[in-house]
Amino acid sequence: MKILGIDPGLRTTGFGVIEKQGNKLSYIASGTIKTPDADLPQRLKTILVSVAEVIATYKPDCAAIEKVFVNVNPQSTLLLGQARGAAICALVGADLFVAEYTALQVKQAVVGQGKAQKAQVQDMVQRLLKLSGLPGTDAADALGVAICHAHSGEALSMLGALAPELAKKGLRVRGGRLVG
Repeated sequence: MKILGIDPGLRTTGFGVIEKQGNKLSYIASGTIKTPDADLPQRLKTILVSVAEVIATYKPDCAAIEKVFVNVNPQSTLLLGQARGAAICALVGADLFVAEYTALQVKQAVVGQGKAQKAQVQDMVQRLLKLSGLPGTDAADALGVAICHAHSGEALSMLGALAPELAKKGLRVRGGRLVG
């Protein structure tokens, strides 16, 4: 299964493509999409078109994207959400299943603890994918999102498939968790 990970950003969006065969993860590609110093619609168009080009080039089977966190500046959060939306539109426009993970979930999956620093994520991505050098921070984050999906995507898919049976018992899946 080929997985495309996306780390959305209005100025720089990271992408990473890995392949999962059994328990083995293999690096395929990674990079960044840099938007021009232009107005917001042009930046969003760049993200949309560039993510579509990545999809056309690497032909992933599914995608995973980092969820937006609410930071101190609400304007920044809104802008990041719009960049994320442009990337998601490209993904669903290509009929890809899109999983969403928080930064905490990604760090836990890659490093083993949710408060890991960016350098720790870069180091573990390099080790897990046996890269010759450290990937850039945005590309490493995107590869981390893909790795997170490789590790937890199957479990989420199984929970989703069980949803009708769980509903009969008064349970449901919410945010990847079973709740009553």
